[in-house]
Amino acid sequence: MSARTLVAVVAVCVSTVAFAVEGNAEAAKDKVSMCVGCHGIPGYQTAFPKTYKVPRIGGQYPEYIVSALQAYKSGDRKHPTMNGIAASLSEQDMADIAAYYSAQK
Repeated sequence: MSARTLVAVVAVCVSTVAFAVEGNAEAAKDKVSMCVGCHGIPGYQTAFPKTYKVPRIGGQYPEYIVSALQAYKSGDRKHPTMNGIAASLSEQDMADIAAYYSAQK
């Protein structure tokens, strides 16, 4: 089993209970401007708090995206920028963003 498949399976299992909101990719178009600045640039790396390769999230499983955003919001995943962004997102926002990015290539 590949690492991506394993991560997706774990994310689906973890988020099955938490993924109660239906995402709307169209509604996300007004919500992703804060994401595109990093996740929309091929090969982009942050310089704060350390050098970090920013992953492209287009085509990722929506359950994984929601799970990751929930973990950033709760503080279980640590990255100052993502923690701040996720803190401002509702469950509906997360589901919409996940629907939008999962539909991308």
